[in-house]
Amino acid sequence: MSFILPQPEFPQHSDAGGGLHVPAGAGVSRWVFGDTYTAKLTGQLTNGSLGLVEASVPPGGGPVGHTHAHEDEIFYLLSGELEFLSGERTFTAGPGDVVFIPRTVHHRFRNAGIRPASMLFMYTPGGAEGIFIEGGDEPEAGKAAQMWGPERLPQLADLLVKYGVEVVPEA
Repeated sequence: MSFILPQPEFPQHSDAGGGLHVPAGAGVSRWVFGDTYTAKLTGQLTNGSLGLVEASVPPGGGPVGHTHAHEDEIFYLLSGELEFLSGERTFTAGPGDVVFIPRTVHHRFRNAGIRPASMLFMYTPGGAEGIFIEGGDEPEAGKAAQMWGPERLPQLADLLVKYGVEVVPEA
């Protein structure tokens, strides 16, 4: 038996075993902090078990320092390099590297290089990826994602509370 799930932006299909298939290029894409995030799996689609996001981070891109109250976060770098802050430790991750950030740990990533970086990241449990879907900008064909400054954060205040995200400035 096969059926299409109720979200038209997610053309996943379930097979007889109940699995999902997300074709290449599928998902909901949004521009956030100058990055492009594509939600490939959401907590809604996985019964809350995980959320999976594909990210393209241009030079200078990446979110401000923050914590998640309810989710652990796992990053897998596909290309490029990203500078990570995890707690008080700063390090560079490259292709094939995996970074695990437990919930409540202050973190961020930043592309300090000259080439775009790409990665997959996962929230467990799922759901926090909704902040991108709800708060991000709709991508525009033929244009680059615009960088966000601190003036954009007040517009996200309700979503930050809803998803248990606290912005934490770096010392």
